[in-house]
Amino acid sequence: MSIGGQQDRSNEGGGYTVSVNQKSVDVLVLGGGAAGVCAAISAARSGYNVLLVESQGCLGGSRTATGVDTFYGFYTPKEQRRIVGGIPWEIAQHLVSQKAAFERPNTYGAGTGITYDIEMLKIIYERTVLDAGAELLYHTYASVVHTEDGVISRVVLANKLGLTEVTARMYIDTTGDGDIAARAGAPFEKSDVAELQSLSTIFFMANVDTTEAKKISHKELAERMKAANQSGQYVLPREEGSWHVTPHPGVIQANMVRVSGIDATDPYALTLAEVEGRQQTQQYVNFLKAYVPGFENAFLISTSHHIGVRETRRILGEYILTEDDVVNGRKFEDGIACCGAPVEDHGAGKDTRWVYVAGDGHYHIPYRSLLPTGVNNLLVAGRCLSATHGAQASARNSAQCMAMGQAVGVAASLAIERQEAVRQIPAYRLQELLREQGAIV
Repeated sequence: MSIGGQQDRSNEGGGYTVSVNQKSVDVLVLGGGAAGVCAAISAARSGYNVLLVESQGCLGGSRTATGVDTFYGFYTPKEQRRIVGGIPWEIAQHLVSQKAAFERPNTYGAGTGITYDIEMLKIIYERTVLDAGAELLYHTYASVVHTEDGVISRVVLANKLGLTEVTARMYIDTTGDGDIAARAGAPFEKSDVAELQSLSTIFFMANVDTTEAKKISHKELAERMKAANQSGQYVLPREEGSWHVTPHPGVIQANMVRVSGIDATDPYALTLAEVEGRQQTQQYVNFLKAYVPGFENAFLISTSHHIGVRETRRILGEYILTEDDVVNGRKFEDGIACCGAPVEDHGAGKDTRWVYVAGDGHYHIPYRSLLPTGVNNLLVAGRCLSATHGAQASARNSAQCMAMGQAVGVAASLAIERQEAVRQIPAYRLQELLREQGAIV
């Protein structure tokens, strides 16, 4: 029996049938967030057969389903110098051409952000992936990873169709949580639950008089949050959250909710976090309406499709990027992306820890930090890169995740072309190809 062009094996037992379908591709990208999108695009543009698998019903991950409507990391905070190009910048320019994005200063001075219309980004991501020739598969999880002698032999996908075994020449883990690398046996680190960065439920409000609301500075907003907490009428775990305007008049996005002490790789804990995030949202909405002029007649229009996760597993790669590397602006011979974003550590307290990059304002993310030790045909990109807690709190920014994605897509293609393990390809050749594609390395 053939399903969708795939061979089907049916195993009967216990009164039901389990279908196991077969599929083969050159590059299997698992996770359709900012990193996975760019990985799929770059690998497909290199002429290879690419399957991009995503558990949600849209591309973008934290940039869409989580409600974060701004790209950060394209510019250095002080000089406002652009340090990310290539496919990430191409995506940003598509948004601008559709009049669906604008640049704005970040509330904390972390550099110019590019705020966009989330629905338009979903479409642009899909269009760019499909135009590149990649195949897209939604509502699907990678449930099992098979490895033999340090090589992934196949990945089992689960969805409404049943189970599908996919074999690939190269695998890319852009799940955010490092699910594939962990299941393949790659070592990883994970901070103690109390030290993991907190989770946030993003929410949107409409009918806001933004001109009036902007009269309240961020410092004064924080003071009013403290006063609201002290009144005993509100429970606001984070007292320095922020809101910003969107491309739509009278509609704002707010990043205020803080759910701490959660290991988001535990689905039971993550479920409780979703519940807590929506409960906190109600508290913050009521606070804004009562304490901030311009919000009196505003109302909640949506919360994020799922809660935002900042940190879970950090893969142990050929090199572990450190906070010292970040704050000292270290450059690497195998650098594949630039980052000027400060360390932004959302701990369990009411404040956020910020540490800025010294020197010329940016550092390199090395290719070695995208190479999990012990697995020869796997690359990672995004917030699960090989980095310490502090370094990850900088490198996890969206522009850098997209830049890492483009780099691993090119690296996978180069490894296939040269018939080499991903750690054997020369960094200088990878950098040459990235520059040819407009990346800033």
